[in-house]
Amino acid sequence: MALLTEGPRHGYQLRAEFEARTGGTWPLNVGQVYTTLQRLERDGLVEGAGEPDGEGRIAYVLTDAGRAEAARWFATPVDKTSDPRDELSIKLALGVGMEGVDIAAIVQTQRSATLRQLQDYTKLKRQADEADDLAWELVLERLIFSAESQVRWLDHVESRVRRARRPEPAPVVADETDRVRS
Repeated sequence: MALLTEGPRHGYQLRAEFEARTGGTWPLNVGQVYTTLQRLERDGLVEGAGEPDGEGRIAYVLTDAGRAEAARWFATPVDKTSDPRDELSIKLALGVGMEGVDIAAIVQTQRSATLRQLQDYTKLKRQADEADDLAWELVLERLIFSAESQVRWLDHVESRVRRARRPEPAPVVADETDRVRS
């Protein structure tokens, strides 16, 4: 719907524009786009604009209700910026209590992979900056910040697991002479 605020588009145009603006980070299935357009049409948020083009594709436009919904979406904060049920969190939560699972190795492997991703994102950001592609730069900056955050979290996990696995010092027991003086 956000892309339709700029004017009429058919499903293929919406998919291409979405992927161009997000740098292909979230590839869309064109069938999914058309299914979504049908649902939005059913809900009165979009409508067909004129006759099909030469390839049988219908352009869609926002209705007044659709424009209001798109404006509301832009104005509303996102409830969750990350899902605590992500695979890495689950892997660590399950592995930390299991025999034979090397949490330090999992953390190190993930840290290495995340740092490689961070390098890749940084290279892509330089290219997007040179191409003056603000939409793609913003997506890449979010990915960079997310990767940096994951590295910091992995550092925390490593430290926290290390502290949790340290043996507790044995309690000091007063000898008999200390008890007599008390």
